[in-house]
Amino acid sequence: MKITLLTVGKTTNANLVSLQDEYQNRLKFYIPFEMVVIPELKNTKNLSIAEQQEKEADLILKQLETSDEVVLLDDKGKQFTSMGFSEYISKKMLASHKRMVFVVGGPYGFSERVYNRANGKVSLSAMTFSHQMIRLIFVEQLYRAMTILKGEPYHHE
Repeated sequence: MKITLLTVGKTTNANLVSLQDEYQNRLKFYIPFEMVVIPELKNTKNLSIAEQQEKEADLILKQLETSDEVVLLDDKGKQFTSMGFSEYISKKMLASHKRMVFVVGGPYGFSERVYNRANGKVSLSAMTFSHQMIRLIFVEQLYRAMTILKGEPYHHE
């Protein structure tokens, strides 16, 4: 199974990019992983929130394949401990999906069409993080999950 992190807008903070790259490089020893970045919408000043969500939905849905297992990173999603998230990933890997796509939406979240396409929702915290930070938190937690599954000493419980 390949895991894809699909995001709206690029990370502009060089420190966050450096840390994301570090964890992405670590991940390649465990599982095929890629980050796909959809460019931010331009000229949104005259668009309502719903219109922005719909335009982003078009771009998100265009990136998805019918067979993808799609999981939204959403504040209304299921929260896991790191151990629980590793078990969740393990079960998904055994379900023989070709690709699992985690999606980080734009600043206003997802449109109803994206929610309808999703197979699930995961919340990385009850707190709110910037969209740029959530990418780093996700790749670190995915790396942590892989080390837990391999019985490696990165995670301490």
